[in-house]
Amino acid sequence: MTARAAAYAPLPPLTSLSATAGCAAKIAQVDLIAALSGLPVRKDPRLLIGHDTSDDAAVFQLTPDLALIETVDVFTPIVDDPFDYGRIAAANALSDVYAMGGKPISALSFVAWPMAEFGPEGLGQILAGAQAVCDEAGIVIAGGHSIVDAEPKFGLFVSGLAHPSQIVANDGAKPGDLLVLTKALGTGVLTTARKRGKIAPDELGEAILSMTTLNAGAAEAMVEVGVSACTDVTGFGLLGHLGNLLRASSRRYGDALGARLTFERVPWMHQVRGLAADGMCPGGSKRNLAYAAQNTTFSADLSEADRLLMADAQTSGGLLIAVPSARADALLQALARHGVETRAVIGEIALTDLPGAIAVL
Repeated sequence: MTARAAAYAPLPPLTSLSATAGCAAKIAQVDLIAALSGLPVRKDPRLLIGHDTSDDAAVFQLTPDLALIETVDVFTPIVDDPFDYGRIAAANALSDVYAMGGKPISALSFVAWPMAEFGPEGLGQILAGAQAVCDEAGIVIAGGHSIVDAEPKFGLFVSGLAHPSQIVANDGAKPGDLLVLTKALGTGVLTTARKRGKIAPDELGEAILSMTTLNAGAAEAMVEVGVSACTDVTGFGLLGHLGNLLRASSRRYGDALGARLTFERVPWMHQVRGLAADGMCPGGSKRNLAYAAQNTTFSADLSEADRLLMADAQTSGGLLIAVPSARADALLQALARHGVETRAVIGEIALTDLPGAIAVL
């Protein structure tokens, strides 16, 4: 060991260095909407999708046959292993391109790290984990930016490409569409339980596997079949991201669109319901439910913990796809062909009195 390396403190559990974890660190929807409401409106005919629909990424038309997809995602540690943290952060950032039906082409990284205290080794492992996932996606991390910070943060800016006609936005849902979810939920609860010492490290394996699994296969399946709308389920939870999809689609078509979800059809990770009942919910999930509850009705049979699970802040979650009912079987079959193990029909789009209204049965 060199004299310089010996001067650094041993790397502690990464989650002990941050107040929040993963996508649960997101600013609450109500506060984000308030902040964005004062921005001046800017128009560019080449900007096909901007922030006004709360979609997963921006889309900029380059030529009649080519569109650029742009997204950025940065968050605090959600697991203690730096290599896994890098993998999860990369998969999470790439997911926004896949949710639009695109293919990533390159990435830039952003990192904040307590260098003086912990040195470059842990940071190097984070970057290596991120590149391992980018290797799987077939892209390189071409560069990036770094700052010194007491609280670690890491993420990627990702660029992707798609034909403009194949972009899958979040504003195309129609009445009668079925809702298909491609990953089980519960990462917020499981990672919170691990941070509080309620589960052992090996009990986080299912969540880590899910969070490091790319949504590439799901994206290829939905573009192949042709679907109405899509979003990925991340920090705002299932209810929050579904609500964005419903409101965006309502504005586009002029109808009040809502959704009916069946709780028992939603796929959950092992132990999640019990841990939620024991209070293992991140603060972000509670903020999510407080916002979503304004437009959500729940079956009387569902406990408060079950309601929180519907708003659990996910990190690198699956795709939530609205597909015409006539194409639903074809989508499920395509997902299977592309290696997507979780393929759950959890509800449907319906006309309602209030845009964004959700009923959880």
